[in-house]
Amino acid sequence: MDILLIAGLWLDASVWDDVVPALEKLGHRPVPIALPGQGDGSASATLDDQVAAVLAAVDAAPAPPLVVGHSAAATLAWLAADARPERVAKVALVGGFPAADGQPYADFFEVNDGVMPFPGWGPFDGPDSADLSEEARRDFEAAAISVPAGVSKGVVRLTDERRFDVPVLVVCPEFTPAQAEEWIAAGDLPELARAKHLDLVDLDSGHWPMFTRPVELARLLADAAPGA
Repeated sequence: MDILLIAGLWLDASVWDDVVPALEKLGHRPVPIALPGQGDGSASATLDDQVAAVLAAVDAAPAPPLVVGHSAAATLAWLAADARPERVAKVALVGGFPAADGQPYADFFEVNDGVMPFPGWGPFDGPDSADLSEEARRDFEAAAISVPAGVSKGVVRLTDERRFDVPVLVVCPEFTPAQAEEWIAAGDLPELARAKHLDLVDLDSGHWPMFTRPVELARLLADAAPGA
């Protein structure tokens, strides 16, 4: 089946380059999505522009796809389920959780000159980045794309409660399934608390498993694909 791959903040579609062939070997058609403002040089892109790009990929799929959102893009995947509940077969969230209605998409760090640059490794010290080599960190930082403020500060709007019928897989890299369950029980993840079909799976990696565990990540996604 089609597996749509949405990268998180500061990343373009090329971050899936090692995941794509692994998914193809497992019989699926991976489709990395190029997001406006993340690789096309447009600092004026908005959250609505990115949602439109994801929905275009959903609509172009010959059958309902698995939609994968990494990190902050977990919200983009969830917005696709909200906008196309009958056209999204399943959502997989890798190292991230969907924001609730009315929340900013990813207003995490300071905006300068209309963009939110990569803040350096300080905020990601510890389990997030422990499996990245110094070379990998340098490469990441050199390639990082500042996120347009229209994206990071965009307000999430969820309107269709049929999204809760869409099956959800949470891939837990730098945190454990048990931790995610605790956050859900505590009310910290209200969207996931209402999901009717929710699975959590562990992946021993940092926050960017597409770099450090691409084959293992591909296997988890392939296993999660409906009909696998």
